[in-house]
Amino acid sequence: MVKNVAQTLKSTKKKSLVYVIFCKEPGIADLELENLLGRLLTADERITCLFTCDGSKAQITEIFDELRTLPFLAHNRVVVVKNADKFISDNRQLLENYFDSPSPAGVLILMVESWRNDTKLAKKLPSVGRLITVRVPGREQLPMRVIGYARDAHRKKIDRPAAELLVELAGDNLAVIYGQVDKLALFAEGRNQITFSDVEQLIGRNRLFNAFEVIDGCLTGDIDRAVGRLRDMLAKDREAEYTVIGAFAFHFRRLFAARILLDKGLSSYQAAEQMGVWRNPDAFFAQAKKLSLRRIGGFLEELADLDYAVKTSRAEVDEAIENLVLRLAS
Repeated sequence: MVKNVAQTLKSTKKKSLVYVIFCKEPGIADLELENLLGRLLTADERITCLFTCDGSKAQITEIFDELRTLPFLAHNRVVVVKNADKFISDNRQLLENYFDSPSPAGVLILMVESWRNDTKLAKKLPSVGRLITVRVPGREQLPMRVIGYARDAHRKKIDRPAAELLVELAGDNLAVIYGQVDKLALFAEGRNQITFSDVEQLIGRNRLFNAFEVIDGCLTGDIDRAVGRLRDMLAKDREAEYTVIGAFAFHFRRLFAARILLDKGLSSYQAAEQMGVWRNPDAFFAQAKKLSLRRIGGFLEELADLDYAVKTSRAEVDEAIENLVLRLAS
């Protein structure tokens, strides 16, 4: 019996006392942190057994004191150090010593934007815990992330077209995208499916309508209406800074598809039926008829360049999108 117990203890996986979350995108890192905390602590245990601090202000003695404090009515006491890059650099030797003999009472989570595998600290980590490397997904991977999150977090299905529309409208910040999925799950309560229509109504209704109105104002020569609608859109929608480019790109892609069908000889009615354009189809196809494929493609290229410039801080979204609207009007 003693031998069996000893063998069981020997084969039991060693508890991780240190985690390093390595991610260059803070919003995504926070999502991974939430997943990890969900495995380590219950909601009630977080009140008394979770200590979180900013690494730029944290004192190493305070961190060690927290880690050595016994958890109250819980299995773990968890200490999270966010923005821990400088904290690690300033306290590397002390952390190396701690990794040699960590407190069994606490779990340390270090959140970093850089992590070198050739340091002593990195080489000691596997003996006391593990590295969680969170790779920022490319835009082409985001729809599958949406589908997976809707399934895992809310037990909801969402098909690829609806997921792609959501990414188009919400931008490529994964934390923002997941927040929109949370809203859609509530919107679709009582159903097991989040539909394309749900995304249009809840996430895209105002943004797509505003983008339509701005483009319509440009193409009908009413530049005051176009610019006024755009400025109103940016002022009233808190998330417009992240979504306005996606709303315009979505609309231009639809115009591109419509123009192809019209050039093939389909009537507006036939094209509308094939594309599923049921809301104000006359005005939509009037826009498509005023723009050539070459011009629509040019604006899609401009939007892609603009998106990159905004993300790399080389352009302000409100000024850049207004300049694009003025070019469309001319």
